[in-house]
Amino acid sequence: MGDDPEEGMLSWDESVFRDEHVFEIDYLPETFKHRKGQMESLTYALRPAVRGSRPLNVMVRGPPGTGKTTAIQKLFDEVGAQTADVRTLRVNCQVNATRYSVFSRLFEGTFDYEPPSSGISFKKLFGQIADKLVEDDRVLVVALDDVNYLFYENEASDTLYSLLRAHEEYPGAKIGVIVVSSDPALDVIEELDSRVQSVFRPEDVYFPVYDSPEIVDILEERVKRGFHEGVIGREILDYVATLTAETGDLRVGIDLLHRAGLNAEMRASRTVERQDVTEAYDKSKYISLSQSLSGLNDTERRLLEVIAHHDGEQAGDVYDAFHDETNLGYTRYSEIVNKLDQLGLINADYTSVDGRGRSRSLSLSYEKDAVLNRLD
Repeated sequence: MGDDPEEGMLSWDESVFRDEHVFEIDYLPETFKHRKGQMESLTYALRPAVRGSRPLNVMVRGPPGTGKTTAIQKLFDEVGAQTADVRTLRVNCQVNATRYSVFSRLFEGTFDYEPPSSGISFKKLFGQIADKLVEDDRVLVVALDDVNYLFYENEASDTLYSLLRAHEEYPGAKIGVIVVSSDPALDVIEELDSRVQSVFRPEDVYFPVYDSPEIVDILEERVKRGFHEGVIGREILDYVATLTAETGDLRVGIDLLHRAGLNAEMRASRTVERQDVTEAYDKSKYISLSQSLSGLNDTERRLLEVIAHHDGEQAGDVYDAFHDETNLGYTRYSEIVNKLDQLGLINADYTSVDGRGRSRSLSLSYEKDAVLNRLD
């Protein structure tokens, strides 16, 4: 058997994966490691809701890939298992980046069907949600995940104001808010209007980047659940963990394990080798870029493409090229530039230009080919 060239090779109907879903973005791990303190803080804030009162508001902060969304999902599952009198709803603000679209998702979560696509005002939409909460005597806990996208669209203050003041306009409505930000440069409280700052006094829960031992521990658990025994050796796991630690994003490591496994299968191998990981890393390291691009509309993607072809040029020159293609005005152009800058997709730095004073130069934060390939 030891001399059999077919030994260690997969047949066409075999897989290195025990459960491939373990490596998908929406997978909720049974054991949520190294976030005990954060979970205790979140539980403390939501405990009043289980007793029928308004919960404490919470601000969850931390870089991408540090477990924030998983924590919210785990917490909401626990609340749902304890009582039916608390409605928990998570809104992805990367997809729903306006006040109206946020409340449309809240309407859908409250009534289990979507609101009319047109002809219903925000006031009526909100009123129906609040009336239903009062009628059912339910507490609503809203998690605005990736709330930074509401700030990028200047919608955060209006959205939070409506939620935080709901009990004044609709007596008996009990709503708690969890804002989740993945933008380390965003000072959530400072960027809100004064009318919102006066009522928004949230508990602050911070999610730091996982350290190397924590990354190894978490990835090892995924390996046990996701791969058949012996597919990932210790040396390979440590290599994946090292690459993950360099990015500070646990999602990179999880995606890297998945892609490396697929690479091994392409070679019909029963084990993942270093070359499988190295090749996979060229794609996995851009998971944050892919996530950011997925939230852009066609116009925003078009400007990013123009910047890629005019990398390092002055904002006015980039606008000329963008205007020729879209005919959009400078105000809207400037808004999109600011959003791309806030997302970390570009650098919009002010520089001195002879005879023109100070002007912004626009450059990509990632390699040109990496951006253009993912825009196609």
